[in-house]
Amino acid sequence: MITAGGDPIYLDYNATTPVDPRVADAMLPYLTGCYGNPSSSHRLGRQARQALDHARSQVASCLGCDPDEVVLTSGGSEANNAAIRGVVAARGGGHVICSAVEHPAVLEVVLALECEGRIELSIVGVDQWGRVDPDEVVGSLRPDTVLVTIMLANNEVGTVQPVAELAARCRERGVLLHTDAAQAVGKIPVAVGRLGIDLLSVAGHKLYAPKGVGALYVRRGVAVEPLIRGAGHERGRRAGTESLLMAVGLGAACAIVRAELADETERLTGLRDRLESRLRAGVPGLAVHGHPTERLPNTLSVALPGAHAHRLLERLGDRVAASPGSACHADKVQVSHVLSAMGVEPALALSTIRLSVGRFTTGGEVDGAAELILAEVAGTRAGAGFQR
Repeated sequence: MITAGGDPIYLDYNATTPVDPRVADAMLPYLTGCYGNPSSSHRLGRQARQALDHARSQVASCLGCDPDEVVLTSGGSEANNAAIRGVVAARGGGHVICSAVEHPAVLEVVLALECEGRIELSIVGVDQWGRVDPDEVVGSLRPDTVLVTIMLANNEVGTVQPVAELAARCRERGVLLHTDAAQAVGKIPVAVGRLGIDLLSVAGHKLYAPKGVGALYVRRGVAVEPLIRGAGHERGRRAGTESLLMAVGLGAACAIVRAELADETERLTGLRDRLESRLRAGVPGLAVHGHPTERLPNTLSVALPGAHAHRLLERLGDRVAASPGSACHADKVQVSHVLSAMGVEPALALSTIRLSVGRFTTGGEVDGAAELILAEVAGTRAGAGFQR
């Protein structure tokens, strides 16, 4: 089954989202006009500054913070680097805690800082659902702990972490908490005040803005050394002439999220559960990874016993777009570090695919994708001589 436009059924929204046409419309005037530098004092510069300030306010309204607490970045990876490296540099090093299921944009940063001798690192494990135990995190705190970084929602299995509880308990001990919210913003309510966090990262291309733009929330009063130095852009926190075009796109995307989140969350949950129900009915022994209730409304990570995820998705590639639960490097398949941390057996992990629905997914697409997946799985199991 191919969609009307000739593309496969897209069930990979956690990897990236298409640009919402409303976002593209908001950006278009800034692609062909309004070319002034926001730092210039003449009329063109003032026009650009006004548009930039409006976009920043839209991002701030989505997150529930003040505009001056928003740093515009080139994406979620830069935001994570800026938060973690910025705090460590401002504090002069120290002890950092993260979870075993963080995105590489966090894990690789803290591991590099450890190799550089800038920090001592503690990595806390997760339970079978992929959730950290707040008591274990707090028990790992030391007098020299300068930062705890725990993602808000996992990109692979969708598990939502108890970040608000962690933030409250860290604050009691004077420790900063950063959360990578790249997968959460646009799918669940994300209000920095309710979470009580100190720093939060946003990736534009996960919420229907273009690739190449993101944001970092920095709570007022938190000291962060700039990752990129130069002129005093972004209140001295991130040098470089701002990309007005990309900022407008992020702002428009955040405004849409703020207006439509409640209805969209309900719709996505229905589509995800519908997909799970159809797959479960057709695959004996199907296993769902992630927390049963504290999970993103759009994310379904399933193990299909008897199927090899990479081969399955290769066969489905022109009809269904999704992601495997393991990575393939140089002809070798490596089990996902997230599934490994959750204690998933390697054979089950290698049969895992991640299906993520989104704003433009329809019920017909969910049904069609389920039918295609089930047909491929049935063929694989029959060829392997599986017995029901």
